[in-house]
Amino acid sequence: MLKVQEIRELIKLIDQSDINEFTYETDGTTVSMKKSNNESTVVREVVSETPKQVIAEAEPASKEPIKEASVNEEPQVVTKEEPKKETGSEADYEIVSPMVGTFYSSPSPDSDPFVSKGSELQNDTVVCIVEAMKLFNEIEAEVTGEIVEVLVENGELVEYGQPLFKVKKK
Repeated sequence: MLKVQEIRELIKLIDQSDINEFTYETDGTTVSMKKSNNESTVVREVVSETPKQVIAEAEPASKEPIKEASVNEEPQVVTKEEPKKETGSEADYEIVSPMVGTFYSSPSPDSDPFVSKGSELQNDTVVCIVEAMKLFNEIEAEVTGEIVEVLVENGELVEYGQPLFKVKKK
């Protein structure tokens, strides 16, 4: 597998070039990068033994720097539609973790949480931070609605695709 520094160098090279899509395969590992809007790069590293497992996913941020990051990277937020459950919950959408990392509900230990139960969301509302390899990645809602339930605790380790919030869409 590629090292983090090698992936960062690939991201820089792809961002600085006219290449819009790049795939690299070695030793059963595939790394695919794709530009969208000529400003962001998505990196997916897939191990052949588990073909659908995403190991690394990142996009360089184009808005503002993220603290403590030597390479400004922000993840692509991965969300999924969930069918309405019969348990009486009014949630009809889940915001899921786009990567493996540590969940933080606020920008600093002394700050209030980004969102809590009952918070109103817009598409660009930051709902939490997921720290992965010393990079603090702000996760946006990408949906308009209201937080119905917060599913993880501050400082908890989260997995790729793990539900973080239940949302009632508006």
